[in-house]
Amino acid sequence: MGTYVLVHGAWHTGELLEDVAAPIRAAGHEVHCPTIAGNRPGDSKRTGLAEAIASITDYLAEKDLNDVVLMGHSYGGMVITGVADREMARLRRLVYWNAFVPNDGEALNDMVPPHYVTLFDQIAGQSDDNSVMLPFPIWREAFINDADADLAQSAYERLNPHPYATFTDAISLKANPAEMPVAKSYINCTEDTALPHSATWHPRLSEKLGLFRLVQTPGSHELSFTDPALLAEKIMLAGRD
Repeated sequence: MGTYVLVHGAWHTGELLEDVAAPIRAAGHEVHCPTIAGNRPGDSKRTGLAEAIASITDYLAEKDLNDVVLMGHSYGGMVITGVADREMARLRRLVYWNAFVPNDGEALNDMVPPHYVTLFDQIAGQSDDNSVMLPFPIWREAFINDADADLAQSAYERLNPHPYATFTDAISLKANPAEMPVAKSYINCTEDTALPHSATWHPRLSEKLGLFRLVQTPGSHELSFTDPALLAEKIMLAGRD
């Protein structure tokens, strides 16, 4: 049995992955769902990307976790890439679930369409703490398009403002993901329109991993809410030897 660490995306917390963790635990694995710095209650919304990455490397060290399957969702791909660059010896495999795959010197905002950058620049500029919140219409139509209205609303109410510096900070890596000596997988939800399909997650971002295992599944960007058991199955498939 393995050790899985599930790293959430922007606006989320680790708690929101517990429904995904439950079936993985039931299959006999150890599962952790930490919350990234900047998304924990009381955290500064001025948290930058380096601090966010450090919070997960610190978590692995504090728990003394080794031989880890480290999964990152969306923005979490930035974080797990940074963790792998710093703590490779603790990892068995990286799993990217519709996640950003940065090369050295890239920021998350370098990988999203310009209209998102313009929108988030505006939202952050109007906030008191450089945080951004995802507007509900984008959440409903592009992120959780496979949910009914009640689930879309209740899930949205569990989100929290996100530190925008983690989108604008460039990552610093000793090696790009394709060059990292660790196994890699990419989970692609085929109805995910959080990024437009003209500039989508797979293969545009996944191919930056070099050699990787592809796992495809029906579902939106928020499959963790709409079908957590299916997502758990795909994570275990992505994480197997």
